[in-house]
Amino acid sequence: MTGTPLSTTTPLSGRIALVSGASRGIGRAVAIGLAKAGAHVILAARSLGALEAVDDEIRASGGAATLLQLDLRKGDRVDQLGPTIYQRWERLDILVANAGILGPLSPLGHTTDDGFLATIDINLTANWRLIRTLDPLLKRSDAGRAIFVTSGAASGKYAYWGAYSASKAGLEALVKTWAAELVNTPVRANLINPGATRTQMRAKAFPGEDAAALPAPEDLVPLFLELASPECKRNGETINFREWRDPLS
Repeated sequence: MTGTPLSTTTPLSGRIALVSGASRGIGRAVAIGLAKAGAHVILAARSLGALEAVDDEIRASGGAATLLQLDLRKGDRVDQLGPTIYQRWERLDILVANAGILGPLSPLGHTTDDGFLATIDINLTANWRLIRTLDPLLKRSDAGRAIFVTSGAASGKYAYWGAYSASKAGLEALVKTWAAELVNTPVRANLINPGATRTQMRAKAFPGEDAAALPAPEDLVPLFLELASPECKRNGETINFREWRDPLS
């Protein structure tokens, strides 16, 4: 079910949030949504120019953000994230680990080493590094909330999606394991499966699809805000956006 409406226009006032992959698509929409809800958002992505455009929109709406150029392929940079955030804020209240790549869509027997490993590095290993470096900061929050983005492909039912499917299945196991470790802490960790959404990644995977018929990234923002709320008690769950939006369908 969708839960109760947010009672104020800035329910996340004073919260510190980090969004990876914040330059476009779902990450961009969620970052702007968090800022409008009152959070100070650390915008992380590879492209500083694209982040500046998101920052402009956040500031125009009265929000506040900090830009962080971050390449998730560089493990040492990810590892430094926790200490860097600690020096300025001493805690982290919200993590939205959204960044990901599609990787090669090909038979497993034809998938190259580089293509497979790059997909695992970004979609799985980088998220483990985020967990490791940010776990202490989230535990310093009175209600740390971590949200990861998964996919129906994690089921392994789709031919030619081997690298992506394996990375998302691994991510789900990783996050649920961490959630089990968090039971006796103030931190909660969950996953969202957006389903087909109007993003560049979806267009790359399904170039002939009518994008106008798909939900926009902004449609998912209320679900992210619900899971980011200090009042949210969910932990270790995978929430399918369409089931959350249309619980009786």
